[in-house]
Amino acid sequence: MSRFQSLLTFITISLVAVAHAAVGPVADLTITDAAVSPDGFSRQAVVVNNVTPGPLVAGNKGDRFQLNVIDNLTNHTMLKSTSIHWHGFFQKGTNWADGPAFVNQCPISPGHSFLYDFQVPDQAGTFWYHSHLSTQYCDGLRGPFVVYDPNDPHASRYDVDNDDTVITLADWYHTAAKLGPAFPLGADATLINGLGRSPSTTAADLAVINVTKGKRYRFRLVSLSCDPNHTFSIDGHNLTIIEVDSVNSQPLEVDSIQIFAAQRYSFVLNADQDVGNYWIRANPNFGNVGFAGGINSAILRYDGADPVEPTTTQTTPTKPLNEVDLHPLVSTPVPGSPSSGGVDKAINMAFNFNGSNFFINGASFVPPTVPVLLQILSGAQTAQDLLPSGSVYSLPSNADIEISFPATAAAPGAPHPFHLHGHAFAVVRSAGSTVYNYDNPIFRDVVSTGTPAAGDNVTIRFRTDNPGPWFLHCHIDFHLEGGFAVVMAEDTPDVAAVNPVPQAWSDLCPTYDALDPNDQ
Repeated sequence: MSRFQSLLTFITISLVAVAHAAVGPVADLTITDAAVSPDGFSRQAVVVNNVTPGPLVAGNKGDRFQLNVIDNLTNHTMLKSTSIHWHGFFQKGTNWADGPAFVNQCPISPGHSFLYDFQVPDQAGTFWYHSHLSTQYCDGLRGPFVVYDPNDPHASRYDVDNDDTVITLADWYHTAAKLGPAFPLGADATLINGLGRSPSTTAADLAVINVTKGKRYRFRLVSLSCDPNHTFSIDGHNLTIIEVDSVNSQPLEVDSIQIFAAQRYSFVLNADQDVGNYWIRANPNFGNVGFAGGINSAILRYDGADPVEPTTTQTTPTKPLNEVDLHPLVSTPVPGSPSSGGVDKAINMAFNFNGSNFFINGASFVPPTVPVLLQILSGAQTAQDLLPSGSVYSLPSNADIEISFPATAAAPGAPHPFHLHGHAFAVVRSAGSTVYNYDNPIFRDVVSTGTPAAGDNVTIRFRTDNPGPWFLHCHIDFHLEGGFAVVMAEDTPDVAAVNPVPQAWSDLCPTYDALDPNDQ
């Protein structure tokens, strides 16, 4: 019997090891349904290569990624079709590979596969990937993605940066997204590296992150969240931020990080404390908050420490991250002139909500039956011609664009984290600030739009140097499902020439459109 048990232990450990082995830049990602119990409660989920979160996809700056997504889904409740977005990649010349269903492609049909084939010539850092079809990523189709830079300018600041220094945060629900409320009142659990506890499962295993005293670690913190933001900290340790949404930043020492859905930070942790166990904390902004019973927690364990739960206590942060203190490592000019309205086109996004749907400038986004990219390739050019009506904005080429997002009580659920596809943007006015910084603001791809109580009017700028339709949306997935999105149709006359599409892409829509609705 003991031999059998040791064999089982070996097999279990092997599975865990496989689950965390990175794949890429060439890989098959097989999407299936499976029972999982990351917090001790079993439910059906959408998994990638048999795990959720999915495996780390990794490669190097300059790599060509060829990610073959195989759809073997069978559970219509969590959708049988799928579509994957590679979050943070500019997809210059490959707008068709960006992933949002009905914006850049038709979904992949069950029993079919689709090859996402794109180059990453000039980006490195921390990214992620997730389903971009309805609320499917909330049910498990999400995972981290890292592009390493062999010439990382921050390399001298850390000793260790590998698969084991990626930290994912995810909200987890005991009910499938389509079966629960349209706007959940909080997650059942916070998963850190795929493990966590709910208030009813406080005996579940927690993630353990191992460090060796005296070494410096580059941890890559990735929010895979569908909804809450999380305040992240590690008892007894400061965190030196060096990267923000795949943009290298000037080192900034903090003791807590409020990370919004879809944001990423790299921070250096110096393992310079006494050998022991320290609580890692990720407190959501609503729902099951706090740390009773080890919820919202993981363990930082020094080599040589006993394998026990920490007894450390949380101290009040004295150096919380404030976005205005983040600056690019390399001086990056802000698009436009350094004055209010100093751009070629300024757009204000007025938010609203009617009890079931969100609106931007009077329109709620309803996915069109023909993807926006296909509409453009078929000859539609202007916002007036592109569907959905009122949700598409035509942007001229090589123009400086400014977008403002005034926070309002008319759009509940704030702060809303907004993500622009195809770009990193300058955050010229951050949440919690009334200052406009045209000199050295951080560039990123997801920004908190703040709260009406703070009188926030978060403002971003970018240059239209990437032809294609690019989604701009709230990254709270339940809000996106409620229509909280628009499409930036950038330089439509050049889209076809710049983004040649493969035949397999053209085949997606006829295959999907032929499906019975129960097979979608």
